[in-house]
Amino acid sequence: MATTVQENLPPVLDSKAEQPPLFDGTIRLYTCYTCPYAQRVWITRNYKGLQDKIKLVPLNLQDRPAWYAQKVYPVNKVPALEHNGKIIGESIDLIKYVDSNFEGPSVFPDDPEKKKFGEELLSYTDTFNRDVYTSFKGDPVKQAGAAFDYLENALKKFDDGPFFLGQFSLYHSDLQMDLCDRQADIAYIPFVERFQIFLSEVYKYDITEGRPKLAAWIEELNKIDAYKQTKTDPKELVEFYKKRFQAQQ
Repeated sequence: MATTVQENLPPVLDSKAEQPPLFDGTIRLYTCYTCPYAQRVWITRNYKGLQDKIKLVPLNLQDRPAWYAQKVYPVNKVPALEHNGKIIGESIDLIKYVDSNFEGPSVFPDDPEKKKFGEELLSYTDTFNRDVYTSFKGDPVKQAGAAFDYLENALKKFDDGPFFLGQFSLYHSDLQMDLCDRQADIAYIPFVERFQIFLSEVYKYDITEGRPKLAAWIEELNKIDAYKQTKTDPKELVEFYKKRFQAQQ
């Protein structure tokens, strides 16, 4: 069986923290433990078994160090990857970059039909997130349903597994690993995780009701260590979303 890497997460850096060395040969993922965009790349890193190769540098986004924008990444957002003398940003781009530039199981499919559908799913992520976030300012129970229906229907596309692009078994020597083409799953689950918790807690809205494929998808992803190790504390998440969205109403 494949070995699960459990790591001790490094402490969060705030405005008082010193900057780590830059371009010293260490590969660094500048991240935030509570940011869904950064979580996408964190999951990819874990899934490919790169915990020892890519070092996490977690930032406090509410009290972020000035050196991050001044010397590391002028965009001043996470995630960002320090690799080969350059800084690369944007979560979807980084999923692709980490997948193509490092060893480990690929998160992208070889099958042309799955590859095309995977790109369609990736192109829809911003629309999905915007629609659900916008619903928080009105009536999510009525307004967010179509976005989750889209995911339910997308999960019906392939019947060879519970994920967006199905699943397959890869045999290597005497090791059998169950793998799937997971870039779309990685792109969506950080947001679905947050939406499910917030909508259930605050609006008593179960996004999986009447959506068995979505329910099974969430259940299966929660069995994957690469994702489980990145999950946000539900209580902190609800309080953060309450402050962010209900204060706007």
